Amino acid sequence: MISPLDDRYEKEVGPLSEFFSESAFLKYQVEIEQRYLESLIHELRLPFKFSKLKITDNDIELIKQIETKGYKDIPATNHDLKAVEYFLKLKLPKGAKEWIHFGLTSEDVKNLAHGLQLKGALEKIIVSRADELTLTLAKFAKNTEKIVMLARTHGQAASPTTFGREIMVFVKRLEGQLDLIKQLKIDGKLNGSVGTYFTLKFAYPKIDWPSFSQRFVESLGLTHVSITTQIVPPDSYLRIFQAIKLFNSILIDFCQDMWRYISDSWVKQKTVEGEVGSSVMPQKVNPIHFESAEGNLKIANGMFDVFIRELPISRLQRDLSDSTIKRNFGVALAHSLLAYNYCFKGLLRVEPNEKLMKDILEAHPEVLAEAYQTELRKYGLPGYELLKGLTRGKKVTLEDMHAFVDKLDLPETVKEKLKGLTFHVI
Repeated sequence: MISPLDDRYEKEVGPLSEFFSESAFLKYQVEIEQRYLESLIHELRLPFKFSKLKITDNDIELIKQIETKGYKDIPATNHDLKAVEYFLKLKLPKGAKEWIHFGLTSEDVKNLAHGLQLKGALEKIIVSRADELTLTLAKFAKNTEKIVMLARTHGQAASPTTFGREIMVFVKRLEGQLDLIKQLKIDGKLNGSVGTYFTLKFAYPKIDWPSFSQRFVESLGLTHVSITTQIVPPDSYLRIFQAIKLFNSILIDFCQDMWRYISDSWVKQKTVEGEVGSSVMPQKVNPIHFESAEGNLKIANGMFDVFIRELPISRLQRDLSDSTIKRNFGVALAHSLLAYNYCFKGLLRVEPNEKLMKDILEAHPEVLAEAYQTELRKYGLPGYELLKGLTRGKKVTLEDMHAFVDKLDLPETVKEKLKGLTFHVI
């Protein structure tokens, strides 16, 4: 094992192997070939039937052997899809032999396999976990919505806010991206070596092959694309990856804010008996879950950047540079999943330090200046300029603020309104 995804983090991301392992990819290709053969038999009224194979681990090993070493009179193919074809010719009835992979190019099968991989992983694992994380974050925001705190813009003391409200900002952003991801569709194509149905039309000119292709692709739950080169345009993949990348970037923003809140002791971490924060400093409780989430989100987004930058480009009708990139879709999604799991664990171990937040807020009465100056402008006074002179770059007390109000030419009711303003009225 080289990757920590297959070793240290295998328990966290292992469920994705059902979709993105090499064995899973071969199983998807076998599935596409068999379903295509079924459709071909029906469309051409071929005089035979077959029962679909249920692929075992031994079958996968045989396909790999055909590809790398050969099997009996079959030489090594050095081509995984051709190995799949020869495997099926060994296993299916004799009459079906030459109808397997009839009129197709390998990319017809592989693009549909990639589409099903991505569709299944998103629906069953990635979106589900992201939904769970967002819901947990929403509950966290709801539970802390009344905890007032000092806002900081440009890192400086700003007007009062609440901790829950700041968390809810992230929730709404994440929900928006999840809604978008759920709406996005995955494209697929089945139209031959350069997208023209050339050999299929030559063999059976009376068949409406574009309509056949559309029915087949849509039967897989994918969106049919009729005009392509040898490869399906990757645009639908990229729209999904761009949406996930933005979801991840929002989470990076959240993790960095949580790291800062923990660093400043505004948020407390719960300890777990027996755990160690440092190999040498016994007092430490590190924010490792948010740090690990941030790191994995950055790895995932770095990979998504490569996908987005490189996949739209294909020399002429096709080059193979996209193949190895597509085989790494699962790696990027695995780092994303690992990050979501870390965020989830981190949330379960933190709680706001309500007293400290309150104390810090009350130590900055100058942040009431925004409300003061706005109220003064209602009465024709240059509120901004007056409060700027009083507070900018200065340390003031609540008594200073009230003394300032007493000197203003305002009705007593307005003065009492201003002096009645507290940090806890949001």
